[in-house]
Amino acid sequence: MRIGLLGTGPWAERVHAPVLAAHPGLEFTGVWARRPEAAAALGEAHGVPGYADLDRLLDEVDAVSIALPPTVQAGLAVRAAQAGCHLLLDKPVALTVPDARAVAEAVRAHEVASVVFFTVRFGGDQIPWIERQAALGGWFTGRSDWLGSVFAPGSASPYAASPWRQEKGALWDVGPHALSVLLPVLGDVTQVTAVAGPLDTVHLVVRHAAGASSTLALSLTAPVAAGGTGMELRGEHGVAHLPERGEGPIAALHRALDALQTSAGTGEPHPCGVDFGLRVVEILAGAERSLATGAPVEV
Repeated sequence: MRIGLLGTGPWAERVHAPVLAAHPGLEFTGVWARRPEAAAALGEAHGVPGYADLDRLLDEVDAVSIALPPTVQAGLAVRAAQAGCHLLLDKPVALTVPDARAVAEAVRAHEVASVVFFTVRFGGDQIPWIERQAALGGWFTGRSDWLGSVFAPGSASPYAASPWRQEKGALWDVGPHALSVLLPVLGDVTQVTAVAGPLDTVHLVVRHAAGASSTLALSLTAPVAAGGTGMELRGEHGVAHLPERGEGPIAALHRALDALQTSAGTGEPHPCGVDFGLRVVEILAGAERSLATGAPVEV
């Protein structure tokens, strides 16, 4: 599979480009960015050309890996699907439901494969844990804490300069991670209530279609000493905790690319494809409406 990279920011430089260059079975073909000089520099670091013309890159690859802000990703993903390219998308797919739906419709219309790279969903220890809990069933409630310190005093995060994270906060940045685990285990969401906490912190109460409920605490402004993630489920079989992530995103992206190749080869949509990504955006948009109105929102 010939694959191109869209984007040259920290996520593209630190994760996507090294993985695309090293992944067996992929031919890393080139890099495109809005700044041609940035595309050329990142491409040179990995022995591939930088492209100034996006359409030319799309014409020369079978797939694209997108490492761009969600405000930019949706439109380019539609363009890539229209060109017949399979899509490795980042989360969230978009920041509005219409934009996310446009990507999903383009994927279906042009019969391309898609995988949304939720890092936890592709974790080595997390994949079997999620599958095991989903098969076990009988869960009564779930709790998920995703407390980041991207914007906290003393943080050295390379993502602190991200304009979309500054604008949309934890709900849209780490909210997708929590939902990517809760939904396959507890089922789809029917209602969400959101309450604002300190700074960008958001607390969600979620009702699931199968009868369970869950709570989420999300932040990018938690004190550095208080940051961390955790998830627990309680039900008929006791208490289960999501394994801690012992590996970084590099290994997870290799698995996501394997999944994209398999989906492209078989024609079978991946469970973590664009339709799942769209559903996550719908739930987050509902939570955003709840924050604004102070009332529960049906989703």
